[in-house]
Amino acid sequence: VIAAGGTGGHMFPAQALAEEMLARGWRVKLSTDPRGARYAGGFPAEVARQVTASATFSQGGVLARAAAPLRIAAGVMSALAAMRRDRPAVVAGFGGYPALPAMVAGGMLKVPRLIHEQNGVLGKVNRRFAAKVGVVACGTWPTSVPDGAQAVPVGNPVRAGVLAMAGAPYALSPDGPIDLLVIGGSQGAGLFSRVVPAALEKLPFDLRDRLRLAQQVRPEDMDRTTQIYDELGIDATLRGFFDDVPERLAAASLVIE
Repeated sequence: VIAAGGTGGHMFPAQALAEEMLARGWRVKLSTDPRGARYAGGFPAEVARQVTASATFSQGGVLARAAAPLRIAAGVMSALAAMRRDRPAVVAGFGGYPALPAMVAGGMLKVPRLIHEQNGVLGKVNRRFAAKVGVVACGTWPTSVPDGAQAVPVGNPVRAGVLAMAGAPYALSPDGPIDLLVIGGSQGAGLFSRVVPAALEKLPFDLRDRLRLAQQVRPEDMDRTTQIYDELGIDATLRGFFDDVPERLAAASLVIE
């Protein structure tokens, strides 16, 4: 069972692991919540989806936060029932609050567990489980982990679609267009929507005029960021989510992530 959700930053490495485990003959299930399921379209069809309720205490209004324990408890019970019907060999958590129910249920059934942390700083859910699982697989190194946690550097799993573009040629004309790709998870996208426009504004006009920008932007930042790029005269494609990242990576002159 792979437990992940929230944003593509958690789901894409989880998808890469799913692809690899299927290739090695494993059965794989994805445990996530309705929000995480929106990012699961790229998972192989052989991966069963288990969509459970989950919640976070850090988002939403007063009522949403008050209801969070009930939603999490409901998700844990759902994940627990599913694991009792089909006991997994291991639960691998990739972070995000949608991973919480499966990680808790796996612990209740004493199923071996691990977590993968994509960032140099552990997220809230991964930090909660770091000292309670067998190993913390780290995407960057060194990564600070809580006392009692066993950390191992493994890097970030890469999807097959991205690996297939590894041999794409790189060409940049000295006076042609510059394709700039800016992508990141939810928090990263929020930061980039503030700092990247400010940085591009400082470029000389002739260089700025050559830019073809594709940037991942959170919905709440979309209007403001669009207006800034329009005022700067930058050819920008802004989306909340790119489903063609491998192709965009291959075509990019520079990637910021």
